[in-house]
Amino acid sequence: MTDGNRIPTNLRTLLILEVMGRSDHAMSPTEINQQIGLPKQTVHRLVVTLEKEGFLAKEANGKHYRPTRRLRLLGAGLLHASRSHITRHQVLQNVASQVQEAVNFVVPEETGMHYLDRIDTNWPFRIQLPVGTNVPFHCTASGKTFMASLSKSARKKFVMGLQLEKLTDKTHVSPETLLDDLANCAKRGYALDSEEFMDGMVAIAVPVTDIHNRFVAALAYHGPSQRLSLELAEKKIDILFIAAKALQESLFS
Repeated sequence: MTDGNRIPTNLRTLLILEVMGRSDHAMSPTEINQQIGLPKQTVHRLVVTLEKEGFLAKEANGKHYRPTRRLRLLGAGLLHASRSHITRHQVLQNVASQVQEAVNFVVPEETGMHYLDRIDTNWPFRIQLPVGTNVPFHCTASGKTFMASLSKSARKKFVMGLQLEKLTDKTHVSPETLLDDLANCAKRGYALDSEEFMDGMVAIAVPVTDIHNRFVAALAYHGPSQRLSLELAEKKIDILFIAAKALQESLFS
């Protein structure tokens, strides 16, 4: 805990956001303040202001707060604008040169997995999923990688809240089968999309984590099933694992 009386006024909001950014769960103002040491009324007032401005959202219990899309976009934007963005893009380029397919850096949002960065393939026959695309959680390799990173109880709660829309004959439409798949993903450390999102497309993804092993993004590549099989994708999984480690070091070291 710091000495709240010595924290400059213009830094107090930033410290609250920093505490929220380090946490893997929603926090109450009291929990936030245990790490800062501000006067209780001050931290409550600042948290309420952050909620009004759209940086924090109150949980259903009315006592805890979580980061919103606006705050996550702020963090993603800072990474994008920094030299880390250049390094990240170079890592993706290196992966693409080895796998010869489209490579994606994908982050979770309320509406699904968001394509933040991408290296396209040079093949004339390719599947277009440009930067800015949002794809579902339940039927994509990146989405399943994110869900597999959650604790078992949080994973079940998350899945039960999803609308498991059937997009192909292979899409998981049962929470039970999806949870079984996610358990396997968590065990082996990567996720597969066997034409679950789009007929004729397969994909593979690994998690990119911070130094505290918290999920940050999925690193994935995909291609048409006529050219890329799941067996071939799995044979090249070490390329993704090495790249994910390089991303962790470049973004958070």
